Amino acid sequence: MYKNITGIILCGGTSSRMGQNKSLLKLGDSTIIQRVVNLMSSLFESIIIVTNTPEEYNFLHIPLYEDIYKKAGPIGGIHAGLHYSTTAKNFVISCDIPLMNEGTISHIIDYPTEKQITVAVADGFIQQLAGLYNKKIIPDIERIISKESIDEERNPVQQKRKCKVLQLIESVNGEIIDIEKTYSQYIPGTFYNMNRPEEYEFIKSKIV
Repeated sequence: MYKNITGIILCGGTSSRMGQNKSLLKLGDSTIIQRVVNLMSSLFESIIIVTNTPEEYNFLHIPLYEDIYKKAGPIGGIHAGLHYSTTAKNFVISCDIPLMNEGTISHIIDYPTEKQITVAVADGFIQQLAGLYNKKIIPDIERIISKESIDEERNPVQQKRKCKVLQLIESVNGEIIDIEKTYSQYIPGTFYNMNRPEEYEFIKSKIV
């Protein structure tokens, strides 16, 4: 149990590709969000949820907070979580990664580094929505959000930009772990995130 780290669960997406709130879909006898909450509760003494629809999650009896910067995407959720957290270190996870496990989270947290963000590269991608984030980076997040807001005002029609969370990781020189090499018990697909009905069906096939 990590007593000096807050677990932050992001439930801010619109689930537009799923057609319904994906975090409330069932896996076995529980919802996906309950599965993630149970996982985080096994590791962290303090847990919060960041969501712009708090009424949907009252049944969990966990502190619920809304984005301070609306419509900023996942980086806005990370910002709100860090803002409302009472600990310096925070493990952030998206609600749509139901195959995550304690060992993988602990490996990321315990990886020896002094950097302010620690995330893994796995299955060919930097997995930025399951990582350790320090409260000190709040000003860095605010700079990225503010800059994009100014850019949009100047030029509303823009080409697709680089993911803001990846920009954040680069801007603070975050630690990116090659978890497939550093964690012998890593299971391919652990970070699989669920956005579409067919991905939900795939996840269900993996849950025994």
